[in-house]
Amino acid sequence: MAKQKLQSIRGIHDGLPAQVRAWRHIEDVARDVFSSYAFAEVRLPILEPTALFVRSVGEKTDIVSKEMYAFEDQGGDNICLRPEGTAGAVRAYLQAGLTRAGAQRWFYMGPMFRRERPQKGRLRQFQQIGAEFFGVSGPVEDAEVLAMAQLFLDTLGIQETRLEINSLGCTACRPDYREALLTFLQSKKDALCETCHERMDSNPMRVLDCKVKTCQEALTDAPEMVNHLCEACDTHFSGLKSGLDALDVPYTINPRIVRGLDYYNRTAFEFITDQLGAQGTVLAGGRYDGLVESLGGPATPAIGFAAGIERLEMLLPEVQQAQPDIAVVALGDAVMAYALQQAAKLREAGLSVIHCGGGSAKKQFKMADREGAKFVVTIGEDEMKAGQLMLKNLSTGEQKPLTLDAIIQTLSSSS
Repeated sequence: MAKQKLQSIRGIHDGLPAQVRAWRHIEDVARDVFSSYAFAEVRLPILEPTALFVRSVGEKTDIVSKEMYAFEDQGGDNICLRPEGTAGAVRAYLQAGLTRAGAQRWFYMGPMFRRERPQKGRLRQFQQIGAEFFGVSGPVEDAEVLAMAQLFLDTLGIQETRLEINSLGCTACRPDYREALLTFLQSKKDALCETCHERMDSNPMRVLDCKVKTCQEALTDAPEMVNHLCEACDTHFSGLKSGLDALDVPYTINPRIVRGLDYYNRTAFEFITDQLGAQGTVLAGGRYDGLVESLGGPATPAIGFAAGIERLEMLLPEVQQAQPDIAVVALGDAVMAYALQQAAKLREAGLSVIHCGGGSAKKQFKMADREGAKFVVTIGEDEMKAGQLMLKNLSTGEQKPLTLDAIIQTLSSSS
């Protein structure tokens, strides 16, 4: 009987060493950059109540109605695998009673889940980094959040991205704009796709985000939110632009950037690249002053963003694998225990060490070369009796007998 080939779930990939090496580099850069802006890391659960996303994201959105992995567990609770991080962060913020604790700066990272059609840079289980800033309402904070995102991408070495910004207005100025937009859309209805027809009833601004070419052509002269802002929103948007100018963060205004939910307001932004085809958004976010209140908390201003780690990885310069500092070669069974002890002491000193496992010297040196070790420590019976190890620099070929302490000092000073 033929063995059945094991298969993975479509759209869910393993993170193998080379990829995880890149992920860890991205995560380490995020921690360094975000910490410099006084953002603190939080760890949020993967499982959340389904109702959290129905209330926050919306029951009729694609995320909830088509993409979310939701189920009833054995205890009868309706739970889901989190499709995004912001709603969970807001839940944690409320449950921890932090609404009166002043500004909260958080960031998080980990897997998210959406049953989308797998494509380049878009998976059903994907890794994401997000940042949320609760309790601040001014354009200065918005500018700093965008500058932090720009610094994150720059530090990663990701080039050829551009920042696009827009203002979505607020509850005071959006109704008039909505009416102006609806009037325009009605005049273009015959040229719009069926999805846009549905969006005209539920959320007309989402029509502007349609990627269908004929729809985009029909929307060329559509009214723009930035031309319908109330005085407060216009002042906020001007302050954002001034802040970005002061911080030397280049940007362009894209009136087509929208968000599909009512709690988003004012600042919306995306970092875009042309290197990933149609899925060109690298990092995106916006201000969501209405979300905390929609989930039962007090009115609380907030802004945040998220970036997919796999998508960042595709744009990342190659991350070199760290080379082991030392490969230990044991010549004969009589020195095996001693060689294991020396390897352990070298590791205790903070060096990266592999033990080549014994056998012929040729086989062990081949292993050291294959692993990319910088140095080889050779231990035979003579070295064991003398209390010295033969250290060889694989780059220069130079070798000399040294004590363990001398090897540690030599390698620690050169690293």
